[in-house]
Amino acid sequence: MPEQPFPPEGVIAGGGAMDLTPTETGTVRTPDGTGEPAPPAAARPEATDRPRSLWSDAWRDLRRNPVFLISALVILFLIVISLWPSLIASGSPLKCDLARAQQGSAPGHPFGFDGQGCDVYTRTVHGARTSVVVGVCATLGVAVLGSVLGALAGFFGGWWDAVLSRITDVFFAIPVVLGGLVLLSVVTANSVWPVVGFIVLLGWPQISRIARGSVITVQQNDYVQAARALGASPARILLRHIAPNAVAPVIVVATIALGTYIALEATLSYLGVGLKPPSVSWGIDISAASPYVRTAPHALLWPSGALAITVLAFIMLGDALRDALDPKLR
Repeated sequence: MPEQPFPPEGVIAGGGAMDLTPTETGTVRTPDGTGEPAPPAAARPEATDRPRSLWSDAWRDLRRNPVFLISALVILFLIVISLWPSLIASGSPLKCDLARAQQGSAPGHPFGFDGQGCDVYTRTVHGARTSVVVGVCATLGVAVLGSVLGALAGFFGGWWDAVLSRITDVFFAIPVVLGGLVLLSVVTANSVWPVVGFIVLLGWPQISRIARGSVITVQQNDYVQAARALGASPARILLRHIAPNAVAPVIVVATIALGTYIALEATLSYLGVGLKPPSVSWGIDISAASPYVRTAPHALLWPSGALAITVLAFIMLGDALRDALDPKLR
């Protein structure tokens, strides 16, 4: 029996051709002259969705996460008052009146006065600048230094990895607070930069280990092996193929560490080796208010509360980023 050929395109097996041209009303004309609604654009084969990347998926999840939204709003507010504290506090944080020492709230002074007669509200607002500057600058320094050293160790391995791992173990063995007491006691910290330098010096090993492990994991993927087989240089493989896919864990850890660095600066200032007067810092205010905790608890409550909310906001932001950027958790 001879093989029957397939009917030409646009011809129905039972007879005439089908006119697939859409009519003016958005219908498709069939052989019997009747029309039927055209399929929606989303159902057509050419209207397929474009594949989403890890970052687009993460942003979609973050926009729906209330933890991220709340923490981002708090951090945005802190950044605004750090840049322009006069928007909500017009007074000077260094203006004090001993006649009003330890007094409670008054018109124009909602947080009361500390032991030196300074406005607690004004000093709390202006103290946000120090915390944000120390946290952001220290995190950037730690992230850059730790990421570079860890990425190189994980990518090249060998003796470079072995030496860096032993150096990292040495820095991990140094207690952070004790190291700050020793190093900053010989430095006059009239600005934030000695504190930032100390945090970078002792904070990079954590980021370095995270970056090293992430690079080791990513470079085992097929696209990295294909780039090597095609003759790509080590620099191109590291910068174009490995780094963009290994940076997510570093961002998460650095965001959580930012809140820790803010608390560390306040701790060192409280102990008297961090920032010193006339600098304005939450740690300085907490230290100055500690002797008056029974007679003027408000002077201790407000800077302590601001510090706790700031640290909590960055930790919550880091947790939200971790949930969004880790595909294994989704």
